[in-house]
Amino acid sequence: MGNPNRDHEYLGKLQDYYTDYRSLPSYAVIGEMLGMASKSAVSALVKRLTLAGYLETTPDRRLAPTKRFFERDLADFNVPAGLPAAANDAMSEALTVDEYLIPRPSSSVLIKVRGDSMVEAGIHDGDIAVVEKRHSANLGEIVVAIVDGEYTLKELARDKQGYLLLPHNAGYEPIRPQEGLEIFGVMVGLIRKY
Repeated sequence: MGNPNRDHEYLGKLQDYYTDYRSLPSYAVIGEMLGMASKSAVSALVKRLTLAGYLETTPDRRLAPTKRFFERDLADFNVPAGLPAAANDAMSEALTVDEYLIPRPSSSVLIKVRGDSMVEAGIHDGDIAVVEKRHSANLGEIVVAIVDGEYTLKELARDKQGYLLLPHNAGYEPIRPQEGLEIFGVMVGLIRKY
């Protein structure tokens, strides 16, 4: 009936398939993929993964991923950026990257960072900023603002003369709006691919 101890491995193969095709395979294809000869073995696996909260059946009787399907293991050891830490498979928690980075999908947008004016804040050219669209921000927040008709990513600040935008790179001057400053959104996360 399939091996329940291998369910984690089977789930991984279904996750990879979903990444490639944006849908889940049919029972027949699952059987082929996982080397299960009998349809009942595939049904038993699907039932176990459904009970565990990874899969659900849509009204038209297709398999669909749940939110939990997209969870990834979060190692419960901190990785120092210095000497190697003792490594073991200490995976204690799981998190869904989308949910972690994008708490409100309907009001979030991903923006590609251009330039090096924020490098001292750890924001580099080519990074993807996760921005929650809203028209107000607190001082000290990193915002996407429209200044004199141009978009820019900077820290929101204020002094005696009014609002200004601070770069995080000593080679750049703060920006004082000449005509107007409009907040487009606030940066809530950052994605960098290596």
